[in-house]
Amino acid sequence: MTANYQKHLVYIALGSNLGNRLLNLQNAIQAVESKAVLITTSSIYVTPPWGVLDQPNFLNQIILVETELYPLELLRFLKKVEIESGRVETIRYGPRIIDLDILFYDDLILEMPILTIPHPQILNRAFVLFPLAEIAPDLPHPVIGRSMKQLLENWESEHSPSGIKLYCDAD
Repeated sequence: MTANYQKHLVYIALGSNLGNRLLNLQNAIQAVESKAVLITTSSIYVTPPWGVLDQPNFLNQIILVETELYPLELLRFLKKVEIESGRVETIRYGPRIIDLDILFYDDLILEMPILTIPHPQILNRAFVLFPLAEIAPDLPHPVIGRSMKQLLENWESEHSPSGIKLYCDAD
């Protein structure tokens, strides 16, 4: 008898602002691919820090993967990737080698002490909305019902310029 595993579509945010930021993103994606099939990646964006402002700029990217891992299994796996990549917990929103966050998991709505899906800060983070709107402009937020493109347009209308720009090797 063969086990029948369900595959789940998951959007994951990646961020790095310490060390070789580009290599940190690439290595994290490669590690994620050991438990998931990479469907697509956004461009890489240079973004100002959020939360704690006195730190280097981040490189941020969103990936869409297909995985058989359930949400808590995926969270544990991503935390393991962060640690194996050299991430050391310091202050909340402080500098880091790599940060991996589950943004969406299919159209699941989940609230647990250690995991909330969709990620509760999506609407407040231009560094998430820009790459999400790039690769999934019509993706509806399962709670709000608005698309990523609409959410980004709303964010842009309510905030001053984001300071976000596309990454290039000259940065």
